[in-house]
Amino acid sequence: MRETTKQQLVSAASRLLDGGGQDAVTLRAVAEQVGVSHNAPYRHFSGRSALLAAVAERDFTLLRQAFEAQDEAHHDAAAALRGASDALIAYALDHRARYRLLFSDPDLVAEASLRQTAFGAFTAFSRIVARCQQSRHLPRVDPVELTGLIYAALHGAIDLHIGGRASDTKGLASVQATVQLLFDLLNGAASAASG
Repeated sequence: MRETTKQQLVSAASRLLDGGGQDAVTLRAVAEQVGVSHNAPYRHFSGRSALLAAVAERDFTLLRQAFEAQDEAHHDAAAALRGASDALIAYALDHRARYRLLFSDPDLVAEASLRQTAFGAFTAFSRIVARCQQSRHLPRVDPVELTGLIYAALHGAIDLHIGGRASDTKGLASVQATVQLLFDLLNGAASAASG
């Protein structure tokens, strides 16, 4: 199915973000990428912030779908959690500027529909955490709080890696290894509590 002009503009903004960060995204540059007039983006977006919010909303939807796909693909809840975490890590490392837009841009918080879409991704991840709790892979604490803790650890490990501040000497060999250690520790706590 062919993208609408609005979808093409969002796709172009995503490519510009990937290639040069937020500074590379202007309505003029997006229009040039799509091959429309310089005023055409204003028919779909009130300005640059609205365009960036549309990029973020689309990517949060893609993350939610990736988490749901992992949840459905794995009978084993722990495997689903690793798969969902790997999906977030891969997204962050493959699309660093977009990742920063989604999780580090305070200007986007004002968009109500974007907050709802972002929470949809968090909720999909939280369902996997709750499954892990039911199968005794994770401790029985409030699932939303535990998801918040795991999300925070994931984002911290990703941010350290992207920022070049992670290293073996700090015990941070890789994002995946750091997150796996967290899961192992949480699994041990769950086993101790149930045993």
